[in-house]
Amino acid sequence: MFESAEIGHRIDKDSFREQVPKLREALLDLQYDLKEKADFPVLILIHGFDGAGRGETMNLINEWLDPRLIRTEAFSTPNDEARARPWMWRYWNALPENGRIGMFFGSYYSDPLFARVYDEIDTDALDRKLFDILRFERMLTQDGALVIKFWFHLSREKQKKRLKTLEKDPATSWRVTETDWRHYDLYNPIRKYAEHAMRLTNTADAPWVVVDGEDANYRNLTVANTILNAVRNRLSGAKPQAGNIDAPPLLAPIDDKLVLDALTLDQSMDKVSYQHELDHLQGRLYRLTRDERFRDHSLVLVFEGNDAAGKGGSIRRITQALDARSYRVVPVAAPTEEERAKPWLWRFWRNVPGKGGITVFDRSWYGRVLVERVEGFAQEPDWMRAYYEINDFEHQLIDNGAIVVKFWLAISKEEQLARFKLREETGFKRFKITDEDWRNRDKWDQYRLAVSDMVDRTSTSKAPWTLVEANNKYFARIKVLRTVCEAIEKRLED
Repeated sequence: MFESAEIGHRIDKDSFREQVPKLREALLDLQYDLKEKADFPVLILIHGFDGAGRGETMNLINEWLDPRLIRTEAFSTPNDEARARPWMWRYWNALPENGRIGMFFGSYYSDPLFARVYDEIDTDALDRKLFDILRFERMLTQDGALVIKFWFHLSREKQKKRLKTLEKDPATSWRVTETDWRHYDLYNPIRKYAEHAMRLTNTADAPWVVVDGEDANYRNLTVANTILNAVRNRLSGAKPQAGNIDAPPLLAPIDDKLVLDALTLDQSMDKVSYQHELDHLQGRLYRLTRDERFRDHSLVLVFEGNDAAGKGGSIRRITQALDARSYRVVPVAAPTEEERAKPWLWRFWRNVPGKGGITVFDRSWYGRVLVERVEGFAQEPDWMRAYYEINDFEHQLIDNGAIVVKFWLAISKEEQLARFKLREETGFKRFKITDEDWRNRDKWDQYRLAVSDMVDRTSTSKAPWTLVEANNKYFARIKVLRTVCEAIEKRLED
């Protein structure tokens, strides 16, 4: 993949100076066009060999562009906050919003590449990380992002010459570090595994661009023109519909029997039994979350359900047993302007708990395949691919030690009507009932089908759904607490 970058590309100074003014003007115009349209973000990845001019070119591009509309992130060794979360967490948090350019100096490719170079992982583990990256980039591009990936290349002989030249000049000697020379010694494995990674991730939606890094004029013009043409082409055309493929529609079973129909919603539990079980289970949960082994895990609780099914009451019975410093409750509503300008899973990634932490989601990422599906806020290709993206997201959490417990609280249509009326008649509960709740009730059958599809497609062995019969609030709260305790115990024992 590197042959063309080793043949000695050059641009003379006069040609460079002649091209720069028009190029800078075109790039600035393009930035403002991108800002005005704001349909998609641009993510630029800068990788390559030490001494190949990555930093110089990145700084020059930043100088040529409006700094207010570009965000540059340099990634090095992850800090404690990042190590306590799935490895892709810090890259999700740094993604640019629609209409903006983000530039990553080093990125999610660096972690697995150098882990393999240093023999910290084997090739199978490297490939698993690369497939994580493939899925991540597919999500970005199907959401509309433009991903431009650069590899700045030098042959081993030219790298040595470049490092020595920089080292001899007092003005630039500081730029050559022990790590640079160490990487020079590791040139062959870096090249080998970089080529392997690029081969597996060189997709039509996010291809690699290999740049000869020897001549500064050539590499600067190459990178700038690549960015200019890629963004210009996207602005001139329609948003790509990579996920808009013809797929068989999801149909209800021909007998109209869905998974929710198998629930016996009216379960019995009296107040005395409830209070006894509540005290016991809250104490059990308290001890489990303070177990030393829990420090190596996190707890992610997902609450979905029919309106008025008792999610808030169940959440309160859990948090009563927890240290307030150890948990967060994240109520999920319609996305904000900031959230709409990012990939749809971004707002959930940013709330992922670290090791020893607990996050309770009151509504969650499942809105994509529920309310957004039923109300038409997401097109069919978008919510169809969300099943895969959700499973991938949850399994990344679990692989990092998270205990993911998901609840659907189900009540009958008759019970919901009774609770709606009670809320309207009770002064301090009126805020709990809205016009939207009544509108959702009119689409009961559509939600019934969407929920059943959701359970069928996202209830996995690692992150199964727990369906809670919630006509009796006492029974529902106890089932929720018991399920959480059992999930933590099972993971700690494993």
